[in-house]
Amino acid sequence: MARNLFCMLVAALWLAVLVPLAALLLLFSPKGNLSIWVARRLWAPVLLVAGGARLRVFGLENVDPSRPTIYASNHQSTIDIPCLLRAIPVNLRFVAKKQLRWVPLLGWYMWLAGFIFVDRGNHRRAIASLGAAAKRIRAGTNIIVYPEGTRSPDGRILPFKKGPFALALKARVPICPVTIEGSGKVMPKNTWNITPGEVKVMIGKPIDTTSFGEGDRESLLRVVRERIIDQSLALGGKGGDRGDAVAARGLEGVGVARPAEQPHRGATGS
Repeated sequence: MARNLFCMLVAALWLAVLVPLAALLLLFSPKGNLSIWVARRLWAPVLLVAGGARLRVFGLENVDPSRPTIYASNHQSTIDIPCLLRAIPVNLRFVAKKQLRWVPLLGWYMWLAGFIFVDRGNHRRAIASLGAAAKRIRAGTNIIVYPEGTRSPDGRILPFKKGPFALALKARVPICPVTIEGSGKVMPKNTWNITPGEVKVMIGKPIDTTSFGEGDRESLLRVVRERIIDQSLALGGKGGDRGDAVAARGLEGVGVARPAEQPHRGATGS
């Protein structure tokens, strides 16, 4: 309980200090890169230390700072955000729900720093925002997306939404599959219960999106998800259901309905 309260206090106070600093730095870096540096170098490490998260990163050779890239990661915990900001050594923007824009301090910072907000409740607006995001990516912005759309309650890889892959095909930049393992044990979904532990991040080899047709988002989705499942198993995680890959439209964490008689597959899909 003491650690939980300590982490909440650190998170609130550190955010209150750094958001004004990040806003001030926008005067010297209109594109927001200095404010992202604040998040990567000052905000994220303090939160990880406060929570007792010990970070191990694999696959740094697959990061190329000279090219714009989309990083697609599974999602286990709220602390995935500081973990990935520390693990991937480039300035990253997240694709986030539009509602987060209005969250005091955090949402304001994300807006000022140039994070990408998507209106998931309006299909037409979501498509328009993806088009605008693709232009920014081609111009040099690196982003990270959570294709599951929500945090996994048990660490298994959930079905993926198609939107991030439509964005990747519009942007025509490489997409790196990223797997995070252990964060859900440090801070489980929907709780502030903190248990210190190791968090592992594996950055996979980039996938060339130009080899896929513009409308081939499901094929790209399946390739990326297979890589993330393989990486999860390599890190000692639970993997995921390989057969139930695509999320139902309008739902998060729920796959397209499968025949009732079809048994649920295990982590290896066998």
